[in-house]
Amino acid sequence: MAESTLRKRPAAVELTQRAEARVADLMARAPADAIGVKLSTPRRGCSGLAYSVDYVTEEAPFDEKIETPGGVFYIDGSSVLYLVGSTMDWVEDDFTAGFVFANPNAKGACGCGESFMV
Repeated sequence: MAESTLRKRPAAVELTQRAEARVADLMARAPADAIGVKLSTPRRGCSGLAYSVDYVTEEAPFDEKIETPGGVFYIDGSSVLYLVGSTMDWVEDDFTAGFVFANPNAKGACGCGESFMV
């Protein structure tokens, strides 16, 4: 009988090196009870969903867990379907800094860029 090998499932969201470095920076300054950083998509804004990145203090049963060199990155279990195939980057310029998302599931976004729809 041939032994089957399981292929590791790719992460729902790919983090760029800059995003991973930002997660490491956040974790270096995190509150003592933080176990990682978590991405979720709460209902907010004029298009319906927004990206939210926050510290997390406990692992939820259906959260996706991504190990990065600088710390653990979680994706909210109820948000994974909205984010599959996305890339998360960290962008800084003279006037702003923040996470930026390339999300193939987004069918539109509001004019200010705060929210998106699927």
